[in-house]
Amino acid sequence: QVQFVESGGGLVQPGGSLRLSCVASTSFFRMYNMGWFRQAPGKERELVAGISTGGGTNYVDSVKGRFTISRDNAKGTVYLQMNSLKLEDTAVYYCNAVRTPTWRAANDIWGRGTQVTVSS
Repeated sequence: QVQFVESGGGLVQPGGSLRLSCVASTSFFRMYNMGWFRQAPGKERELVAGISTGGGTNYVDSVKGRFTISRDNAKGTVYLQMNSLKLEDTAVYYCNAVRTPTWRAANDIWGRGTQVTVSS
């Protein structure tokens, strides 16, 4: 099964920016629709942004205009550029392959994720 390794999280003040990266352990990365998810304490994991094999994107309403998902198939990597961060963006962020059109995670096994903490 494909594995994903997330990185790039950290502590940032409100209004700040972070760029998350996720590297996939497959040479067939270009064939996967990908998504970034997050899970805040006490809440269910939710899809934040998705990108299809063709480059089409999907965002949850709360991050539209602030977050941008992109991919580099040659590097087997998907990115999440997060700008204008808010306190409510605090969560552990994960990436996973997704199925369209539901944008649900395709794999039951998740990586460790990367912690994003927005705090003043």
